[in-house]
Amino acid sequence: MNYSKMQQEKLIIYDSTLREGAQGVGTFFTVEDKIRIMHMLDDFGVDYIEGGNPGSNPKDTEFYRRAREEKLKHAKLTAFGSTCRLGVKPADDANVQALLAAGTPAVAVFGKVWDFHVTEVLRASLEDNLQIIGDTISYLKNQGKEVIFDAEHFFDGYKNNPEYAMFVLRAANEAGADWLCLCDTNGGCFPHEVAEICQVATKAFVFKVGIHCHNDTGMAAANSLVGVQSGCRQVQMTINGWGERCGNANLCVLIPDLQLKLGYACVPPENMPSITKFALKASEIANLPQDPSTPFVGRNAFAHKAGMHIDAVLKNPASFEHIEPELVGAEREVMVSEVAGRMAILGQLQAIDPSLVKDSPHVQAVLDKLKELEYEGYQFEGAQASFDLVIRRQLGCYKPFFRLKNFKVISDSADMGETSASAVIKVEVGGEEEITTASGKGPVDALDSALRKALERFYPQLKEVHLSDYKVRVLDSFDATASKVRVLIESTDGKKTWQTVGVSADIIEASWEALVDSLEYKLLKEDII
Repeated sequence: MNYSKMQQEKLIIYDSTLREGAQGVGTFFTVEDKIRIMHMLDDFGVDYIEGGNPGSNPKDTEFYRRAREEKLKHAKLTAFGSTCRLGVKPADDANVQALLAAGTPAVAVFGKVWDFHVTEVLRASLEDNLQIIGDTISYLKNQGKEVIFDAEHFFDGYKNNPEYAMFVLRAANEAGADWLCLCDTNGGCFPHEVAEICQVATKAFVFKVGIHCHNDTGMAAANSLVGVQSGCRQVQMTINGWGERCGNANLCVLIPDLQLKLGYACVPPENMPSITKFALKASEIANLPQDPSTPFVGRNAFAHKAGMHIDAVLKNPASFEHIEPELVGAEREVMVSEVAGRMAILGQLQAIDPSLVKDSPHVQAVLDKLKELEYEGYQFEGAQASFDLVIRRQLGCYKPFFRLKNFKVISDSADMGETSASAVIKVEVGGEEEITTASGKGPVDALDSALRKALERFYPQLKEVHLSDYKVRVLDSFDATASKVRVLIESTDGKKTWQTVGVSADIIEASWEALVDSLEYKLLKEDII
């Protein structure tokens, strides 16, 4: 597939997940988390890894201490901080000294560019601001450091006072900065503005200009792309776009855009197919949900539901896919629903029984069963694993891995409004019975724990599995407490995720159905029968 003219010009990829990404609401990394993500980024092939601000908190100081004991194969670890304070020499400034103490080969320092920030926030003169920027960078260069200067609020500053914004870049450049990174710190610029301003900067400072964009107008990726097309050669980003407020430019979107679509060299080509698993693993470490609609790496990126689309994709994937999913390590997914035709499910049936064709009675039987179940409240477009089991039951090739004898769930309301629960389960596997008990934060959590505990003696690989998402939707709410509920469960073993569904007027029964499907699907894919 011809994506564009392949330029193969090298871009410098700078990741700030461990500092900027950690500033996002709901994001928290332990030191161990940061070490793991650092190695993931290094293995993936990024050039710089910004680990945090050692002058701001003890955890980042500890991270850099630990990181000095680790060996990176490719990336340069970078410490981040501010310029020296007004009236304090760099040699006497605690933040600057913390940057040196981090022991990294590169440091990133940010300085004020917007004259409004200089006078109203920093409360300094424009001349004093230039002085502390120049002094800090010169001092760090004399200490043998590679220096990236983050020009904070550069685009807003340029729009308000272009002459002063360029003075700031010039001061940093003359002091020896290796990179001048233009930051859209408020995330409020549009691509045409970024392109015009970047062209001015890259013309003045060739081959040493970077771009750092926030996503407050949804433009972080677009602004980063036009920045590159306007001459920026370093691109700063975060995994999954994590970051303060609305986040930052998304590494998992930008790198495929730049490398696969525009032909720049960002990471080793052999690493690109690992980016989908990379994005998922990072989300698991951060304990953050993965947006299923994220381009390239989201679960829905190559999912097709409409009958016309499915028919076209099965004939020629290029009809509704802009790249082959394999290029980013993703898989094409044909969603099953009541609006689907036989062609939508044929591929899944043939994966089980290759002899089936479109007009086979089994195909129509499965389609009829699908529509019957959806009428009852099931929804399989988000629960492909359950549908796989439906197919096997209809084809007569389903063999259960265990049989429930009985279970009991007890839920108690504790102090402070907290709820605890316990579950007792008796299951049978190959003629052997196992009875186990487990407690949990609620009845479903207790049921899940007890079921897996009962089965792990027979199937140790289930220890890898845990629930990553749990959703309940009330169907036919006019029936009030007698209404059916649909439970959707997402499970993961740390490598893959899958979704299952259960429907019942009893939420425990619906949850049980989805839980059983989840574990049976895992065992089925392990080929243990």
